Amino acid sequence: MDQFQDIRPYHDDEVRPVIDRLLSNAEFVSSIASFAIPKLYRAIPAAARFLTRKKLAKQLQGVNDVKSMQSVIALYMDQMIEKTTSQLTNSGLENLSKEKNYLFVSNHRDIAMDPAFVNYMLYHAGFNTVYIAIGDNLLKRPFVTDLMRLNKSFIVKRSLKGRDLLKSSKVLSEYIHHLINSQDNVWIAQREGRAKDGIDCTDTALLKMLSLAKRGEGFQKALASLHVVPVSISYEFDPCDVLKADELYQKAELGTYSKDEQSDINSIVTGMIGFKGHVHVAFGEEITVTSDDVDAAASTIDQQILNNYLLQANNYLALEALQSKDGSVSESTTIANIDAQARAKFQERLAEVDPKILPYWLKMYANPVLSRERVSKGT
Repeated sequence: MDQFQDIRPYHDDEVRPVIDRLLSNAEFVSSIASFAIPKLYRAIPAAARFLTRKKLAKQLQGVNDVKSMQSVIALYMDQMIEKTTSQLTNSGLENLSKEKNYLFVSNHRDIAMDPAFVNYMLYHAGFNTVYIAIGDNLLKRPFVTDLMRLNKSFIVKRSLKGRDLLKSSKVLSEYIHHLINSQDNVWIAQREGRAKDGIDCTDTALLKMLSLAKRGEGFQKALASLHVVPVSISYEFDPCDVLKADELYQKAELGTYSKDEQSDINSIVTGMIGFKGHVHVAFGEEITVTSDDVDAAASTIDQQILNNYLLQANNYLALEALQSKDGSVSESTTIANIDAQARAKFQERLAEVDPKILPYWLKMYANPVLSRERVSKGT
C-alpha cells in the first residue's frame, strides 16, 4: 500500500491523465486565459478559453512523465526570468556534493518562485531538482492541487488539529526522510507562510516535525540524517510587496484581514509575472547538529540564512527612509555605497505605495538589514 498517496506528487504513470483532466477543466482554462490574454478574455471569454486550451494542448502534447513535465516548466522559467528579472545570481553551490542529497531549509518570500529559483539553480548546476513542500491552505481548488503535484510538490496538512495533526506530521516526516534516503532533494520553508514583514526565523515546530520519523534515535541523529542546508533568497523588488504591506496594515490597524479563495492564486500569479529586479539564491553549508537542542539547531539555520542573504540597495534605502522619520542612525547604512540610479529606482517605486501602508512596506525591506545587525552583534 502507498502510505504517502494522499500527500505525494504524481508518479510518471499518473501525469498524462492529470494533464488531460486539467485541459478539460473549465475553471483552470479560464484562470490561465484571464492572465494570458486578459483583454480578449474580458471581451469574448469563450474565444479566449478556446485559444488557451488549444495552445496548452499543443505545449503539453508530448508530456507523459514527470521529467517531460519539468522540461516544459523549465521553458516557462526561462521566459519568466527573461521578462521579470534584471539579474539572477547564486552563491554557495560549491558547498554541495552530487554524492549527497539535501533538505534545503529556505527563507520564504514568494509562494511559487522561491522553490522555483532554487530548482533552477540546482538544475543548471547538474543536481537533482527538489521535491517541494506546500501547505494545503494553498490547495483550495482541485486544479491548483493538480498543478502543484505535477511539479514534484507534496502536501503539508496544516488545517488539522490535535491527534490528526500529530499523525499527519509523523507521516510527513517519514515521507521527507524517505525522499532523502531515495536520493532525492527536498525544499521546505523555514516556517509556515511567507515572511511578509521581512523577518526570517526558523520555527522550532518544523524541526521537531522533521525528527518524528526517527523519534527513537533522538533529535540530533534524526536531523543530521537529512543533511540540512540553509538557503537564502533575496529579491530586489518583491512583486507582492504592496499586497503584503496591505495585509500587515489591516491586521495592525483594523484588527483583522479577510482572505478569500482568490487571494493566494493572485499572490502566486503576481509573484510569477511581477518584476523582481536582481534575484540572488545563496546556498549555505550543511549544518552540524551537535546536540538534541532544537533551539540551537534553529539558531544555526537562522545565522546562515541571515548572513548569506544578499542585502541590496532597496534594503538600505528603506531603512534610511524609516530612520529619517525617527531620527535614529544605523551603522550599516554607512557601508552601503548606493548610487543615484538605485536611489531613483527606489523613489519611483516608493511613490506608487499608498501612504497608509508605507511604514509596513518600508519595514519589509529594512528588516533584513536590522536582522543582519542583530546577528553580527550576537543579540
